[in-house]
Amino acid sequence: MKVAEIFYSIQGEGLLTGVPSVFVRTSGCNLRCQWCDTDYTSWHPEGEDLSVDDVLERVAAFPTRHAVVTGGEPMIAPGVEELTVGLRERGYHITIETAATVFKPVECDLASLSPKLANSTPVEREGGRFAERHERLRLRPEVIRAFLERYPSQLKFVIDRPHDLDEVRGLLAALPNVDRQRVLLMPQGVTPEEVRARGLWLVEECKRHGFRYCPRLHIELYGNRRGL
Repeated sequence: MKVAEIFYSIQGEGLLTGVPSVFVRTSGCNLRCQWCDTDYTSWHPEGEDLSVDDVLERVAAFPTRHAVVTGGEPMIAPGVEELTVGLRERGYHITIETAATVFKPVECDLASLSPKLANSTPVEREGGRFAERHERLRLRPEVIRAFLERYPSQLKFVIDRPHDLDEVRGLLAALPNVDRQRVLLMPQGVTPEEVRARGLWLVEECKRHGFRYCPRLHIELYGNRRGL
């Protein structure tokens, strides 16, 4: 599999925020989000071709039992099922971070699902050449349901503007009963200033609708720096 990076940090988002974790970031994505903060795994994918055994050996170098398989889109990475089996055999708690457009029967303790809203469609990037494909692929309710039925899950949405909340509520209405405390709203932004500016009004929306606010702790601590 092509791996952009393997690094040790804290989980910056979601229900496990603050937990020291080793991150395996696969390279390659079937989407092209306008505001993507890991261009090196999607718009301009790069990385090292590694065997599953190589990845597991590098993961074992870090002092944690929490592993996060992320991307890019890890569900399209060759060998992702074998990787998660290897992590399970070694006793790791496994989080899968995915846009939930592709399902595979992986080993998983927390499926962190990040369905992409209309604000992600790249109508202004590279002349909009990826916009039609992205818009067609970005939401797969049947795939989201498959994850929800099989794994403990959280639903995490990137919110750019207030009317994004209408799309969130519409999607939730098409899904089985989802605990709103496992629906996390995260401000779009790659700097502490952007996150704070959107976070101030997004917190109020969370209070109004019963959703959970999702800070971006890694942005607050490190900024949008690779490998942190």
